[in-house]
Amino acid sequence: MINTRKLLVLLAIAGLLISLSLGCSKKETAADREDTVRTVQVAHTQSYVPYDYINEKGESDGFEVAVLKAVDALLPEFAFSYVGTSDDDLLIGIETGKYQLGTKGAWITEERKQKFIFPKHYIGASVIGITYRTSDAEVIRDVDSFAKFSGKLVPIAPQNAQYAIVEQYNAAHPEFPIKLVPSESFTVSDAYNWVLEGRYDAYFNIALSFQNNVLKEGAPYKHLADKLSYAPYRAIPTWPLFNKTEQALADAYDRAIEQLRTDGTIEKLSQQYFGEDIFKYIQE
Repeated sequence: MINTRKLLVLLAIAGLLISLSLGCSKKETAADREDTVRTVQVAHTQSYVPYDYINEKGESDGFEVAVLKAVDALLPEFAFSYVGTSDDDLLIGIETGKYQLGTKGAWITEERKQKFIFPKHYIGASVIGITYRTSDAEVIRDVDSFAKFSGKLVPIAPQNAQYAIVEQYNAAHPEFPIKLVPSESFTVSDAYNWVLEGRYDAYFNIALSFQNNVLKEGAPYKHLADKLSYAPYRAIPTWPLFNKTEQALADAYDRAIEQLRTDGTIEKLSQQYFGEDIFKYIQE
């Protein structure tokens, strides 16, 4: 029969074992909770204003970055960490797994589809249109009026996504097609000069390029601002790029994007960074 002293000792040992067991359980639970939140390395370009850039405070900023931050807020299982880098490092880094996803105002191409996962939903849009002589503003107001006026377009490299867009336009407008001529690469200054000289009547380019090159203060071709005008045509969707092993992450992104479109967040961010709803130019 166990005397009182032995009983007290056994009870004390039992209590200590229970306490240690509960302590271990608490530690395991906390560790388990930490393991459920996965850090995702997100690469972005550093100076592609207003899409992706490093702001004056040294922070990751831009429309696409802001959208991804809103996506992250809806995904408690992930914690996005942003890395500003070069175009080359971004592409190579995503492909090799250094980064799980990246954004750079990227258009979708067949070559990229072989290397990356593209989600179901695009993240942004790149507005494209024509740069033309301001002196022709009475007859050239948009792409349709330009095609009817002459259709003389500065040549485009066939591998450029804009080449395919002009092909699509011509297929839909056989009565007034744009004169689409393939070319090698050339400088932006060449294109502007060719339009001003009358060799061609329009240059198909990105709206952001025209703004940065001609309109903004300190632009390299600011002296041409009163000689050249721009008319938007449509927008090409821009996409985040995911590493080939990150299908689950891409699916989570798609779910969040659907919610952000529905609640108006993406349109608000577009107004904040572009001053307009750029998605109105997308032709689904």
